[in-house]
Amino acid sequence: MDDPLARYEPLIDDYEQFRATCAEPLPQVVRVNTVKATTDRATAALDDAGIAYEQADWYGELLRLELEKPGNTWPYVHGWLYGQEEVSAIPGLVCDPQPGERVLDPCAAPGSKTTHLAALMDDTGLLVANDSNLGRLSALRSNTERCGLTNVAVAKSDARNFSLKPFGGEQFDRVLADVPCSCEGTVRKNPDIFDEWTLDHVHGIAGIQKGVLSRSIEVTEPGGTVVYSTCTFAPEENEAVLDHVLGEHDVSLVEYDLPLETRPGVTEWDGVEFDGSVRKAKRVYPHLNDTGGFFCAKLEVHA
Repeated sequence: MDDPLARYEPLIDDYEQFRATCAEPLPQVVRVNTVKATTDRATAALDDAGIAYEQADWYGELLRLELEKPGNTWPYVHGWLYGQEEVSAIPGLVCDPQPGERVLDPCAAPGSKTTHLAALMDDTGLLVANDSNLGRLSALRSNTERCGLTNVAVAKSDARNFSLKPFGGEQFDRVLADVPCSCEGTVRKNPDIFDEWTLDHVHGIAGIQKGVLSRSIEVTEPGGTVVYSTCTFAPEENEAVLDHVLGEHDVSLVEYDLPLETRPGVTEWDGVEFDGSVRKAKRVYPHLNDTGGFFCAKLEVHA
């Protein structure tokens, strides 16, 4: 397909603005790592270094920097800051882990969501950060160490077959399933993302996503929360995956508030109708908040 984004024109009201924003560079954003520093300390350090920044109005711990390589700054090297796309903070906030809980990040590397979850948990409880890619796991370990985290246990397994045995056999209070995807929403950061895009890949990875989300539900205790997120626009990887698990598991989608402009999940795509509750999921298009693209849903697990 020469222009994969064109398939989403029926879903987007202001399609021309969407396309224009997708062609613009993505702002550089860092998140303050509150395990090591407060937002005030981090911004004071940036002030001292003469680095201009702007706080995100919807989440004060996110800072947009006028800097190409924030990783070269001393607050970053010391773990006060973590480079993270603005929309990448959404699933951690929606998951809303509490101090002392048991939380699973089944597709964790390289660690942006893991380090955010740990900070939200005040570095207490148990946070299992799992990934199947050994190379990416080394980046995950490095990032958790730089951020000074002590509540993270790193595991290597296929998230579709994740075992509770190494972690006491107990189910988790919350799971954040930020699954591998076709990454269409990262086009502002990776303009060549569509060079090797195929619809077959979208359909293939959707099968993996269904397996990861199903296993995430199975390892969550009744009454617990599972957050499902991707950085793609494809309904095959978003609403269709939710529709699948709604038919296979005793779960329901939950409404949640987000201080960003969003659009609801779509209930029909390519002649297929989805469960009406998928409207409770949220789509974040790049032009709505000058961010990357994102999709996020919150599920409650029943008995």
